[in-house]
Amino acid sequence: MLLRTFAHMMFNRWLFGVLLVCSQPLFSQQSPQDRGDNHIEITTKIPKSFQGDEWFKFRIHYGIFNASFATIEVKEEMWEGNPVFHAKAVGSTTGIARWFFKVDDYYDSYFTKDTVSPLYFIRNINEGGYKKHVTIRFNESDNIAQVSDILNKKKGTYTTKPNVQDLISCFYFLRSKLDVSSIKQNEFVVVNLFFDESNYAFKFKFLGKQTIKTKFGYVKTLKFRPYVQSGRVFRSNESITLWVSDDNNKIPLRLQASLRVGSITADLDEFKGLKNPFEIVVQN
Repeated sequence: MLLRTFAHMMFNRWLFGVLLVCSQPLFSQQSPQDRGDNHIEITTKIPKSFQGDEWFKFRIHYGIFNASFATIEVKEEMWEGNPVFHAKAVGSTTGIARWFFKVDDYYDSYFTKDTVSPLYFIRNINEGGYKKHVTIRFNESDNIAQVSDILNKKKGTYTTKPNVQDLISCFYFLRSKLDVSSIKQNEFVVVNLFFDESNYAFKFKFLGKQTIKTKFGYVKTLKFRPYVQSGRVFRSNESITLWVSDDNNKIPLRLQASLRVGSITADLDEFKGLKNPFEIVVQN
């Protein structure tokens, strides 16, 4: 169970910028308003932070081990007669980690080009023999999601929250719709997610700006703290820190997580197809 939890977490925590799935719920199902959080308004502007044919590759480390790779890419395609963005996320363990636990995960998301609203989501995973294949069809106008569990041959229809996102579309939604200029230090952002059969409130806090050293050079970043449930995986609900580039791309550059046993670090390893210039800081 511990190995499955660890391997499952390594890939999914990062891709969402926090691509965030685990054997325990990561997000709170409590309404954000009930907690008295400070919220940031999400803009309705057309996406300017990404374009079709953008591609990222991340290298994930557990201690000194190079434990996993994950890629995420987006293309412009047609879906049911309409032009959409189609994003694919793939992750697998590698090297010595694959000896202990084999992970092959695949996520697929179709979402609208203007509002970045999810239309169709696929989760097809194989984690040490644990398999799950689920599809979700979203109907934003009626606030419903039709879930099909392929392996168990089950179907269900569920009510969703307004402005809902799936696990992959949220990655692009936050990059393109979050008005970073309005964020103040220690303010919170909350986004509605629908995953499997439940609604979640994904909450994270803006910690400020920081210049960090990356494989590509020194980069100015925005630093965030996604909130998770403490327990058998994380040391506390503030165990994850995420850095994204402080430019028009909002590239996820690094994620660090303190676990109950050890820690993981995920770094951007390769990229291509950026819509905007990637800015490197010259150090004197």
